[in-house]
Amino acid sequence: MDSTLLTLGMFWRDPAPFSAGGFLGGLPEFPELRGHVLFKTSGSSGNPKWIALSKPALLASAEAVNRHLGVTPHSCWGLALPAHHVGGFGVAARAFAAGCAFREFGRRWDPAAFATWLAENEVTHTSLVPAQVHDLVTAGIRTPSSLRVIVVGGGHLDAGTGQAARALGWPVLVSYGMTEAASQIATATLDSLETIYQTAPIPLLPIWQAETSPDQRLRISGPALFAGTLIQESHTWTFFPRLSEWHETSDLVTLENRYLTPLGRSDLRVKVLGELVDLEAIERELIDRSEGKLQPGAFVVVAIPDARAEYALVPVFDATVNREIIDTVLSAHADRAPGFERLLAPRMLEHFPRSPLGKPQRANITAEILSSNQTPPP
Repeated sequence: MDSTLLTLGMFWRDPAPFSAGGFLGGLPEFPELRGHVLFKTSGSSGNPKWIALSKPALLASAEAVNRHLGVTPHSCWGLALPAHHVGGFGVAARAFAAGCAFREFGRRWDPAAFATWLAENEVTHTSLVPAQVHDLVTAGIRTPSSLRVIVVGGGHLDAGTGQAARALGWPVLVSYGMTEAASQIATATLDSLETIYQTAPIPLLPIWQAETSPDQRLRISGPALFAGTLIQESHTWTFFPRLSEWHETSDLVTLENRYLTPLGRSDLRVKVLGELVDLEAIERELIDRSEGKLQPGAFVVVAIPDARAEYALVPVFDATVNREIIDTVLSAHADRAPGFERLLAPRMLEHFPRSPLGKPQRANITAEILSSNQTPPP
């Protein structure tokens, strides 16, 4: 997809439905899809589905983000994410909404080349995923003087890496969002760049109303909310419209005075020996114990059925990760973890399933582990 198309008024005025990714075959002719953009997402089950966002919803998000980040017609949004993902698409939408310059990195990710590109194009605002920030920090690259803001989304950027990035001058701001919300729901303020980087709490953008269910699932309502979901079953497409002004997510959060603290996903909590275990919390702990040596997205902890404990926990790594780092981190975890958080021996995958943004595809990884002939001994 030519991302510059997204910065043209003709695109935003066109009522024809548009797929932001590789939609095989023609789009089904549902009248509800007129004026909408479709984004592919796997969901927690791994089954593909398409989220429909209206163009007014996408622009409502873009305008809210621009206001929050001080974007003006003199700014320049730089795109270094896939445009078929809502985070990358949103960068181009924000450039259109602000009437400001837009540049696309448009090449294989390389942290040094990225820093040079930022300087050459005088980019002021961009969005990155945690793995990209990790690469900039690992390479010890300093930020160019033009850059004012990096919105970090698509995953968890740990405090250590965020603080190391700030020390090198990279203006990283933690954010929280999802495809169903046209990208950002909560984003750190510009003022927070003057303080130490923190992962939470994160202020809600003004366009969003939020509340929690009795079990702490986030519920949101606002003008940038998705219109519905397109799903194919047995070669037949069905469009499921959103029926309520509120959308209940699978994310667990706390809310206080319009500040949000993510707690993980409800579908990533499993029972082990009768105790509820948060897989993402264990992953964050391992990253923290690695002191920045484990890259976000380089591994996951998956749960596999176990006759005695109900579930057993398996750390699964990309085969490129240094084994000495893995052994050191897992040993430190084993020394302090209670029995229900103990991990089995690590598994290494030569082909580690990832999304275009580098996020591990948990369903595919779990399926691969389950299909293995042998389960590693504890």
